[in-house]
Amino acid sequence: MRILTLLFLFALNICRAQSDIPRQDKLILINNVQVFNGKDSGTINGNVLIVNNLISKISSSPINTIQTTDVTIIDGKGKFLMPGLIDAHTHIMMEAVPIAVLQLSDIIYITAVATKTAGDNLMQGFTTIRDLGGPSFGIKRAIDQNLIPGPRIYPSGAIISQTGGHGDFLMPQDVPRDAAAPLSYAEKNSIGIIADGVEEVTKRVREQLRMGATQIKLAAGGGSSSSYDPLDVSQYSEAEFAAAVNAAENWNTYVTVHAYTPKSIQTALKAGVRCIEHGQLMDDASAKMIAEKKAWLCIQPFLVEDKSAFAVGSANYLKQQTVRRGTDSAYRLAIKYKLNTAFGTDCLFDAVKSKSKGAEIVKLTRWYSPFKILNMITAVNGELVALCGPRNPYPNKLGVIEEGAYADLILVSSSPLENIKLLEDPQKNFLLIMKDGVVYKNMLQ
Repeated sequence: MRILTLLFLFALNICRAQSDIPRQDKLILINNVQVFNGKDSGTINGNVLIVNNLISKISSSPINTIQTTDVTIIDGKGKFLMPGLIDAHTHIMMEAVPIAVLQLSDIIYITAVATKTAGDNLMQGFTTIRDLGGPSFGIKRAIDQNLIPGPRIYPSGAIISQTGGHGDFLMPQDVPRDAAAPLSYAEKNSIGIIADGVEEVTKRVREQLRMGATQIKLAAGGGSSSSYDPLDVSQYSEAEFAAAVNAAENWNTYVTVHAYTPKSIQTALKAGVRCIEHGQLMDDASAKMIAEKKAWLCIQPFLVEDKSAFAVGSANYLKQQTVRRGTDSAYRLAIKYKLNTAFGTDCLFDAVKSKSKGAEIVKLTRWYSPFKILNMITAVNGELVALCGPRNPYPNKLGVIEEGAYADLILVSSSPLENIKLLEDPQKNFLLIMKDGVVYKNMLQ
């Protein structure tokens, strides 16, 4: 018994000794860069110290590090350092597969494609995405555990839709639907789920929150890619929206909605919805209400001349062109009322567009200066993703270069403030890509 006691005390002393050893921090020092912090229109010529996954110090003077500590020093050669890009409206599981493949393939194949898509997003400089419909929980977990490369993900889970709404993925022959009918393929895999009435909406919202949703997404009106709903229809009543908002607010987070038209926007806002996705067909009164409610508008630069995935003349094509014709007016209203305006690509079913997201950013020059664009795709989008409050899986600041913020950084070959088109070719112009203090690309070596 005495021998066992001695062995126990010996092991205990070893554990105590090990616990007294200070943890060796990982330090990266990026010297000689033009620092754009995401918020200010100018830059400073300085140096940035990263400790583990956070920005520790920014200085225009040399930063001294402890000589006994292992430090990786990167000479930025006077290039442009900016925060990682944030895409505030994505569907990572549906981004690069045609809609027919999404409907007919098993979820393992779709996940495999999405895994590659996530890596492609990161290598385009997108270090954070807000996913607004689809089963991205598993990919998020794998990325957070460093099993696969990819951006930080703020998942919504399934798009919640009324019967015949924008998230109704049932086959035409599936209605009328028996009350005891099993969930469809899309519902079981959290692509989109149908909920009619206050009780069903409440239940489906709670399910997505249980699965890890950081915010909730409902369909408030017709869409160009959905099959059953004309563009002008409004979906969900104010009471149903209020039920979703109540369930989300009980979890200290918020509801955002797919909406183009004035009625769909206004009904959602009256119920307490805090963000409108798209809004291309909104009118002056709707924009004014967004401003008065201090809500957000996450809009995409859809243009008439953009390539379409739909056959010319088809119902989906005509709906899509109607949306695109409203884009100019929507952006001008957003500027007029100084709306909290975020940027998202909303790339769907298009592998080519998925690999050229920087071109979507450059389209914003129709309405904004290069500074305003860079500010929007970094600091402003960072504010939006943080709207989920305590549900935020990444509680430090995103979209900025400041002390205490996550070390999500891009080093660009020259200044996008002077030439925003540099963002169109990240393979050539992004010399360094870092996320969470980890370097994923370094062309400076």
